[in-house]
Amino acid sequence: MRIVPIVVAAATLALHALPAQAHGIWFAQRADRLALIYGDGAEDLDVVKRLPKISSIGGVGADGLPVAVTLEPEGKLPFVNLANKPAIVTATMNNGLWSKALDGQWHGKGKDEVPGATISGRYLKYATHLVSLPAGALRPVPGLALQIVPVGAKFPHQKGEPLSVQVLFDGKPLPGAKVSQDLVTDPDAAPLVADREGRVTLPVRNQGLNVVKAEHESAPLDVGKANMTHHFATLSFILEHAPE
Repeated sequence: MRIVPIVVAAATLALHALPAQAHGIWFAQRADRLALIYGDGAEDLDVVKRLPKISSIGGVGADGLPVAVTLEPEGKLPFVNLANKPAIVTATMNNGLWSKALDGQWHGKGKDEVPGATISGRYLKYATHLVSLPAGALRPVPGLALQIVPVGAKFPHQKGEPLSVQVLFDGKPLPGAKVSQDLVTDPDAAPLVADREGRVTLPVRNQGLNVVKAEHESAPLDVGKANMTHHFATLSFILEHAPE
């Protein structure tokens, strides 16, 4: 994935003390345009003020080659410029260090600054959106440490049809990966567990927007400041409704 500039207006980053682990990034339609979303379930937060933490935005054409993609802020949401007709759009976010104090409050700091922190980590987010549905399996997109890749011979077009995916971490299959059907409409559902090759098949939940999610913890990038690095990936796509 080629990392391209993000078009942003001046934005002040004033983040609230929110649970860093539960939140992810994904793409969704807003007012007939594709927007980058940050949140959890139906909770939709201000992404524009968090744009300094969006570390990349990229696109892949139908031919598998990189295409330039930019984000254009409007209000609290950044919209994706699809002028170059990407078939796939990706984004990454470095949400920084977060620690949970003894009183249950989250702080955007390392554990060295939060005495008695019960949880601490660096939180990295990844999003892949299928602008156009593929015929079947796809190749991994470069530049995403954790990603969910469709691997079935036929991509589903109806709710309830099977979706086969493989979870990759640093380009390799992630055995036992935990994969959830939909971050938006059922964020607290028990995840399915992938096999030794990081593969799992799950029924498509919605005849509309679907946001499949996977999470993984790895060794800390910030030794002394965090106990782990938390990775949160989504794969989003839209199934068309019946003709009116």
